[in-house]
Amino acid sequence: MIDRLTDAFSALQGWFFETLVQPLVFAVGLGGWTEDAFDATGWLLVGLIQVVVLLAVIGPLQRWRAVEPVTDRRAIRIDVLYTLIHRLGLFRLAMFFTLEPFFDEAIGMLRTAGWGTFHLDEAWPGVTDVPWVAFAIYLVVLDFVGYWIHRGQHQFRWWWGLHSLHHSQRQMTMWSDDRNHLLDDIVHDTLIVIVAQLIGVAPGQFIAFVAFTQLSESLQHANLKLGFGAIGERLWISPRFHRLHHSIGLGHESRGAHTLGGCNFGVLLPWWDMLFRTVNFEERYDPTGIRDQVEPGADGRVRDYGRGFWTQQWLGLKRMVGRG
Repeated sequence: MIDRLTDAFSALQGWFFETLVQPLVFAVGLGGWTEDAFDATGWLLVGLIQVVVLLAVIGPLQRWRAVEPVTDRRAIRIDVLYTLIHRLGLFRLAMFFTLEPFFDEAIGMLRTAGWGTFHLDEAWPGVTDVPWVAFAIYLVVLDFVGYWIHRGQHQFRWWWGLHSLHHSQRQMTMWSDDRNHLLDDIVHDTLIVIVAQLIGVAPGQFIAFVAFTQLSESLQHANLKLGFGAIGERLWISPRFHRLHHSIGLGHESRGAHTLGGCNFGVLLPWWDMLFRTVNFEERYDPTGIRDQVEPGADGRVRDYGRGFWTQQWLGLKRMVGRG
């Protein structure tokens, strides 16, 4: 099954590249970048498929069983912009031209030091060389890493200054997953890529992992009144489970108000929250946001996280350095 899907995607990528992307690359005088353009075509296709699934599947589900009525369409439009920037490869393209050389040098140093030659999917010959088994193993390992990255985003004050932008959405929808500070995304993606390189994740497997994770996270953030039941909730993260993570005063606080922490940090699997005692399975659908958006601080004012894209990015930097 996985092999058939991979072959079908490869054929579509090849057609799309030869028909549209390659002529454009040569037209603008970038013929020497055709290999990189081919890789970028794969990411673009994955993003287009994801947007189609959002509009055709998750969107109707939101309208069918909405948690709350839509009252702030401007906030949602900004989230759509974040989604298009990330899913259609614009963020990845910017990373390629600015940080890719540093990544290549760092990975080269790791390989020279003897790292990066290990392949986790070869650990159990005869079993882990089955494609779907290898994919499942990589998914579990990277999800474990994602859990601890997420814990860090809520634990370190400078990092929370950036990540709090994601939690400041009061009108959460399927578009909210990519509502992140760009620097927060750079830190997150860098850590995931390094681990993926160290355990030997192949490029095709990595694309599949990212696509699968992003679609699941879009569903988790949807304005959708949906849980997976007593058993399902312990196997995969549902919209109800993740909404608790965004609940005002609950998902981003521990041991009392204004103390960084929270619950339900899992990305795909609730297992890590269950194992490390950060899980909350309560059956509730709270308003989303951050306490200081609704409760005045010492100066008598609530905190402004910004309404526009650039304002949100600038205020995030100010919060990171303690001037927000």
